[in-house]
Amino acid sequence: MVVAGPTASGKTALAIELAKKFNTVIVSADSRQFYKELTIGTAKPTHLELGQAKHYFINSHSISEDLNAGAYADAALDLLKKLFLTNDIVILAGGSGLYIDALINGIDDLPETDPVLREELNRIYKEEGLDKLRDLLKQSDPDSLKNIDINNPRRITRALEVTISTGTPYSTLLGKKEISFPWPWLITGIYWEREKLYQRINERVQHMIIQGLKEETIAVMAHRNKNALRTVGYKEMFEHIDGNLSLEETIELIAKNTRNYAKRQMTWFKRYKEMLWIHPEDEKSLFETIAQKLKDSTK
Repeated sequence: MVVAGPTASGKTALAIELAKKFNTVIVSADSRQFYKELTIGTAKPTHLELGQAKHYFINSHSISEDLNAGAYADAALDLLKKLFLTNDIVILAGGSGLYIDALINGIDDLPETDPVLREELNRIYKEEGLDKLRDLLKQSDPDSLKNIDINNPRRITRALEVTISTGTPYSTLLGKKEISFPWPWLITGIYWEREKLYQRINERVQHMIIQGLKEETIAVMAHRNKNALRTVGYKEMFEHIDGNLSLEETIELIAKNTRNYAKRQMTWFKRYKEMLWIHPEDEKSLFETIAQKLKDSTK
């Protein structure tokens, strides 16, 4: 049972309710909650929430380690094999669409990063901006621009790395690996009206500041170049710590970038034709739907 949806939509609370309802466990699919040093900026489940249901892939790694989507999919698949020995249902909860997709559908085997090429592309990005990277990708692999987040420099850089280093367009290398996910699965997304979701995001950002996001960011300064910290919340706070933004500007920018991230998440999850979108008030009907689908799947 996959619980997906945008940030601040209530995935943690729903996953816990499902876990209690069906007497099972939760596997996280949030690409930053793996890291034990990151709690406030990742909106990690509280100690109280963690005590209500057994969670996996929460605080499972150090920020000094890298856990990409492919490695996560392999580890999560091994874990699920063990969990299904004693559980009829397992809850997979998180908003990292690439990680969910890697687990369910597999992920393509792409070449490792060329450090020299990566450094050159990063230089271009810093000196000439994101538009220059887009232009380079448009020239070498225009189809990639239709399928990746064109506002994400890491995604564009990765597409350029693969295209340049292999001489083959990145877009033609995707979708080659397919896996047969061994278990029937149902994916559901929590849907909020935009204004309400944005209000929840703004409130969450304010709560993070009060909890000590700045202090948490200072504590991981030595790892600021890690991918997990080059994301919304931490990257803006680094700018504040460097003296480039006031605290008020930082809060506003985190909220704005989080809202934009939520829009990208919604775009990603809408690709799932089988997605069951529910409103937060529809939990009862969701439980009934899950129970029926589980019954159908065992016939």
